[in-house]
Parts: sequence; structure tokens; C-alpha cells
Amino acid sequence: MITKGKVTEIFCVIDEFDKNLDSELKKNLRLPNQDGNGKRYRNRKGKLSKSEVMTILICYHFGTYRNFKEYYQNCICGCFHKEFPHAVSYNRFVELMPRVFCKMMLFMKLYAFGKCTGITFVDSTIISVCHNVRRYFNKVFSGFAKNGKGTMGWCHGFKLHLLCNDSGEAITVCLTGANVGDKDIRVWNVFTKELYGKVFADRGYIKQELFESLFSQGIQLVHGLKAKMKNKLMPMWDKIMLRKRYIIECINELLKNKANLVRSRHRSIHNFIMNLCSTLTAYCFFNNKPEALPVYVEKSKQLELFAYRSYTELE
Repeated sequence: MITKGKVTEIFCVIDEFDKNLDSELKKNLRLPNQDGNGKRYRNRKGKLSKSEVMTILICYHFGTYRNFKEYYQNCICGCFHKEFPHAVSYNRFVELMPRVFCKMMLFMKLYAFGKCTGITFVDSTIISVCHNVRRYFNKVFSGFAKNGKGTMGWCHGFKLHLLCNDSGEAITVCLTGANVGDKDIRVWNVFTKELYGKVFADRGYIKQELFESLFSQGIQLVHGLKAKMKNKLMPMWDKIMLRKRYIIECINELLKNKANLVRSRHRSIHNFIMNLCSTLTAYCFFNNKPEALPVYVEKSKQLELFAYRSYTELE
């Protein structure tokens, strides 16, 4: 069970971010409490602050409860009643969740996500929204969720494409339908905005056009070989780092099995997106994030060598 000290730590970080963001918005934006005709709108504070709402959403993903309603009624309104003395009813809290969507996205992007270090691991995982038997009767995600096949078989839902660095920090994500492949150029158009150096992937990313496109942008895609492919020489350092792909596999396992990323009872697309954002944000507060062994000297040499080769070939 998550401790009170951890809840206080998360709340302090989020509340500081919320205050700084509000101060910047007041300086640069016009407050929406009055329109051009002089009509005024109420902008009063609620019982729960936005920082408290975000904290409650993030703390749910520490693996204590598998059902959000039970977590809110038993944990927030029960064990943590002193920490959240103005907790509203469960139905009212669900109505308040969409109000913190923009701030949750900004906090995830600016605080939760890490930076690219030149060593990046990429992988994707399927997020099913319902059982395969009910995929033709699902109305919540009608037009959004797609049928796709992963390592565990067919499912109906979405696919989360994830990048992480050698420290186990998520860099960026891309959410697509389950029928979108890992080698889709639209996914990599999002990834290349954050990437440089070497990207280590599995055999599902083997594609000559993708490799050449990334190499022209100063990014080297390193992957294994299939059984019928011709063997090629690979530096020992690349082979070692390719074996450290367990990092991103462990991240996917933490997100699914501990942080409750996959849920089959979403009542709206907005709550699905909120659950995804709060899951990725909660991961940055985990104490057991996987990371690779430090190889700083060899890493710097390899990146300098790759940059020099790319520069000479472009000339």
C-alpha cells in the first residue's frame, strides 16, 4: 500500500507545479471570467483543488487496488481522510477528472518524461479495451479502437508505442490504433522529434526504408536479425546494449501489471486518456525503475564515432 509520506511527496511536487503554471498563465493569458459583452462568469474554487485531484489520480496507480471506485471510497475517503479532508463523493470526483486533463498532460511532458541520452530503447504494447467477444458491441470506443494482433494474440483496442533511455525514464509515447504497425512512418515522425544517437529495437522493426530514413537524420536503428537473414558484423558494444532491451520490457510489465494501464471498463474516451496520462505520470514516482549498467566512457566514444561517420557520409 502506498504510504502517507509518498502521497505527501507527490502532492508537494504537483502543487508547486500547479502554482507556477497558474502564475504564468495569469501573466500571459486573459482570464475567461468575462466575455466581450461584459457578461461575467463564475470562477470560484471547488472543495478539492486541482493538485489534490491529480494526486488522487496518480496514487491509484501504485498497485494497491484494481478498481478505482473501491480505491476512492476505501482509501481516499477512509485511510487518507486526514490528507484529503474535503473529498467529494465518487460521482462528483469522476466529473472533476476532465478538468485537470491539460495540467496532467503538461506535468507528464515537462516533469514525468526524461531526456534522450543517445541510447534509446523502443517497443510497443497492446492496450485492450474489451474482451474479443464484445468487440462488435463496444459503443464507448466505436470508431477509435481497432482490431490488432500482438505477441499475446488478437485484441480490440489501442497500441502504445514507447521510448525510454538507459536510465529507465520514458522519453515520449505515441498512442495509435491496434492495427498500426511498429514501423509506421507516422509513429516515427513523432519519435524523431526527441531522438538522436542509437535506437535499440527488436526484430519487429526491421525495414530497410525505415533504417535509411532514420540514418539520414543522424539516428541509427540497431536490431537483431531474423533466421533467414544474412549475418552482418556488429560492434560488441551494440550487441551488449541490444541485450539490455529488458529495460523497456520491464517498463511495459510495470505499467500493465502494477500501474493498471489496461482496464476493460472505461465509460468514456476522456477517462481512458486520463487513465493513460496518470499511469505514465505515476511511473516517474516509482522507486524500482529498471536501468542499464553505466558505461559512460564507451557510450561517449560510440556516439562520437557514429556522429563522425554520419557527418562524413552526408558530405
